[in-house]
Amino acid sequence: MSALKVFEDDDEFPTGDRWEALAWDVPESDAFPEGLKYSFQYLGPADESILRYDNANDAHGVGRHHRHYRGEVEGIEYEGLRSHIERFLEEVETIHEREFA
Repeated sequence: MSALKVFEDDDEFPTGDRWEALAWDVPESDAFPEGLKYSFQYLGPADESILRYDNANDAHGVGRHHRHYRGEVEGIEYEGLRSHIERFLEEVETIHEREFA
């Protein structure tokens, strides 16, 4: 079975910063025990990476589910796709208001 895209959304603020979120159903495995692969990214006006949530691998030693923020990586709790997207978008809004609004 191949990956099946189950979520895709994006938006751009008038100031040029933007976000995109993608998620796929994948076969359950050691790499993706929930059967889900995701990547949510928030980019600044110059396309610089500000924030990313993903479960691509545990190369950083912080756990499968993790958050990248301006070069720092930390593990985060995963409680389901909907709540993860909501958490990401709340954080995007906070950063946007603080840095670009």
